[in-house]
Amino acid sequence: QVQLVESGGGSVQAGGSLRLSCAASIVTYSIYCMGWFRREPGKEREAVAYIDSDGTTTYADSVKGRFTISKDNAKDTLNLEMNSLEPEDTGLYYCAAVWRAGDSCPLPEKWLLFGYWGQGTQVTVSS
Repeated sequence: QVQLVESGGGSVQAGGSLRLSCAASIVTYSIYCMGWFRREPGKEREAVAYIDSDGTTTYADSVKGRFTISKDNAKDTLNLEMNSLEPEDTGLYYCAAVWRAGDSCPLPEKWLLFGYWGQGTQVTVSS
């Protein structure tokens, strides 16, 4: 059983910051990868950042140096700190979880096929 609930979205001006949070209910939490995806209207979901059970992080090139993903296993929460936001960051952000692929997280396309998803939280960045 996997349940994911996002919060923290909102509207900000370019250059501002937001912090997203995901409350996770996962029976075998330690063997899941956790991440954030986003969707622009009319487009496919894209990976923003994800984190492995050992703490290894992966970021989309477009957000490197601006976003930070973290998790608190004791609290069963996943967070995304977003700084220096740009209008291009606008979209519906989803919390996601997927089983590890061997000793690492699967590639993003596999998350789309096999992942579990929250309901999404809207992020809007104005110029």
